[in-house]
Formats: sequence, structure tokens, C-alpha cells
Amino acid sequence: MHSKDAGPAKGTLYVVATPVGNLRDLSFRALDVLTAVEKVAAEDTRVTARLLAHYGLSKHLLPLHEHNERRVTHTVLRLLEAGQSVALVSDAGTPAVSDPGAHLVAQARRRGYPVVPVPGANAALCALSAAGLPDGPFLLYGFLPARPKARYEALAALAALPFAIVFYEAPHRIVASLRAIGEVLGQARPITLAKELTKVHETFCEGSAEELAAWLEADSSRLRGEFVLIVHGRPPQAQPSIPLDAARLLAALVEELPLSRAAAVVAKLTGGDRQSLYAQARAMKRRGEEG
Repeated sequence: MHSKDAGPAKGTLYVVATPVGNLRDLSFRALDVLTAVEKVAAEDTRVTARLLAHYGLSKHLLPLHEHNERRVTHTVLRLLEAGQSVALVSDAGTPAVSDPGAHLVAQARRRGYPVVPVPGANAALCALSAAGLPDGPFLLYGFLPARPKARYEALAALAALPFAIVFYEAPHRIVASLRAIGEVLGQARPITLAKELTKVHETFCEGSAEELAAWLEADSSRLRGEFVLIVHGRPPQAQPSIPLDAARLLAALVEELPLSRAAAVVAKLTGGDRQSLYAQARAMKRRGEEG
């Protein structure tokens, strides 16, 4: 055991949140930990090196990202076994939350090494705090799948959820994701778009999925940066355009039957509107061909 206020302990993995934009958002405690640890496991060593240099620090950096996490985990575990302390950081925000690090954390805990969170910035909570949503539950989904068909299926699985849903998205997929969200979750649900959080060009914009997609396409400079999308909760009286079970059934039948036949079968089994189901079947087929 060790005291969480006594400074870095040997053989300890520190999960350190770093700024999502403004470098001055690094906490005093995070700075203390980064100063004291022997090694830093970083999603992108170039990004972390700039952060450390801003605070006059120079550390041995280990690259740990989605493509090498399992391999580098063994290296970090050997360091912990040797009694060294290691800080885990991502490019921005809290590690292992829609970012690499969960596998390392799980393995360190499994082997009995202390894992100590050092809280700080998180893009989803940052956006939520300034979006003005009413109190209530929300789901942090993270990044939607890149392929159109998988993206649609993921959204269809969320359609019945009545509360706010938070997505992360990259610039090259933001418009496609907005249009998929509008098609599956409906244009009636407002969306708060937040980009460049805590940076000079921080922007919040609210509207329907189609309105936000059009706003982004109207000026290419608006497509720069990383995005947080908050789909507001569904009003109690509103219903998803296709119930969850019907959407899943339709997705399966589209692979095996002509579109009109698939829509007819689902309409008969679920009581859904045949025309709406056919329109959704066409959209699914198109996304499958694109993906």
C-alpha cells in the first residue's frame, strides 16, 4: 500500500490525464507525477514530448498506441516488476477512455501492481459541462465505426436509448457520421457540436444533424480539429423511426433477400411501416456497398 498524496511510489502505474488543448490545464498533481516517474508510456511520443518540454521536463518515452499496446504492455510490466514507476498518458485527455491504455491497466492490476488515476481533462465531460443539457443520464459511446455499414448498425443499436449520447469523431468522418446519426436517430433530436475544446478556436454549435453537416460543408476550415457530438436525449413522446429489433432484423434480411421482400417480411413480423422499412433497407444496402 502507499499514500496517494506521498508522491510516486515504486512499481506503480499512474494513469495521468493531460490537457485536451490548453497546456495550462495540466493539474499540479499530474505535473508532480510526470516529474517524478522514471518512464512515460505515451500514445504519441511527439505530442507528449511537446507537453513535457512546455514544463521543462525530459523523460524516457515509450510509444504505446492501439497498434502495439499488447507488446509494449510486457515492457511496462517488466519496469513495474523492477520497481520503476511509469506514467501512462494519451495525446489528450484521460487515457483508456476511447484511447489506448485499458489493456495495460488491466494487466497491471491483474499482477497486483498499484494503478493510480491522476484525474484531469476529458473531452466528453468538457463538452457536456458547456452544452447546457438538463440533468440526467448520458452514454459516452466514443468513436463510431469507420465503415458505413458498421456505423449504421452501431447507431441502430442505440436508437431506443432515450438519453443523451456522446460521440467522438475525426475531421474526415464528421459529416458522414452526422448524416448517419440524423438518418438513424432522427433529425428531431438536437445535437451540440464542440470542436477545438480549450483551444483558441474553440467552437460550440447546436442544430439538427443535417443543419450541422451543412454548416461544416459550407466552410472547409470548420472541418479542422477533433470533434465531440452530443446527441440530446429523445423526448418521451418521440419514437425511433424503426424499433431496435426491427432494425436488426432488417439488417440481417437485407443480406439475403431483395429489398422489397426484406421490408415486407419485417413489416409483417413487427407491424412496422413498410415504406419506412424499405427506405431504411435501401440505405443499408447503399452503406454496405460503400463499406
